[in-house]
Amino acid sequence: MAFTLEQLAKIVAARARAGGEKSYTKQLLDQGVEKCAKKLGEEAVETALAAIAGKPEALVAESADLLYHLVVLLEARGVALADVLAELERRTARSGLEEKASRSKG
Repeated sequence: MAFTLEQLAKIVAARARAGGEKSYTKQLLDQGVEKCAKKLGEEAVETALAAIAGKPEALVAESADLLYHLVVLLEARGVALADVLAELERRTARSGLEEKASRSKG
């Protein structure tokens, strides 16, 4: 069975509510949304640079960091991963060009 983003979101949520010794996740969340957002931005840049460098193993590692920090930021803002996945599902119901055009008309 493959590891899923839903499993990651459950782990992040559990660590967010855990007491006692703090995890890295709990430390990030305790620093607030701004810190979580900054970490996500850093990881996005590192992921892009890894892609440019052309080393697949670095891109895999940075992508994992990016997804983790996205899930942490969603937790910090109280946004359910399920809502993001539902939005992706809605968007993929038609072509990307049609979907993008519909967003720019609002």
